[in-house]
Amino acid sequence: MQREKPLYRRVNTRTRGVNHGSGGDYRWSRRREDRVHEGAMRSGQRHGLDYTPLFKFLLSRVGEDWDGVHAEAVARLDKAEPISWMVARSEAEKKPFVRMGESSYYSGLFVDGENRLRLVDPELRVEHMEPRCACCTHTFNGVPFTRKYAAP
Repeated sequence: MQREKPLYRRVNTRTRGVNHGSGGDYRWSRRREDRVHEGAMRSGQRHGLDYTPLFKFLLSRVGEDWDGVHAEAVARLDKAEPISWMVARSEAEKKPFVRMGESSYYSGLFVDGENRLRLVDPELRVEHMEPRCACCTHTFNGVPFTRKYAAP
């Protein structure tokens, strides 16, 4: 039996100019007396992972049984945490859309009373979304925004 493809992909982190926002802070403060035991170097950070395949997988499984969807997703991921970025665990966490990164938006999901994966706002479309700036290409569920940026 062929193994399923993982629901994440590696991003090139060796390209010149790639900044992950975590370098150098500790080296400038490690000798200060007030920070002797604080801010140890973080060796567990994992950069260069893109979970776009997971988000598309979850969107394609809307309406299906959550237990089966969750089991398949966890089996194909390196960790289960990214699932909760998109799927609300409680009523208070429900949002019509979630932002992943700087300019990528995805429909918010939740598990209903019948244990089915559902969209928080099934009426939300790419035509309703407005970009936050003119310099980026904003996407909603992988589709570029149709509206143009309107300066305030």
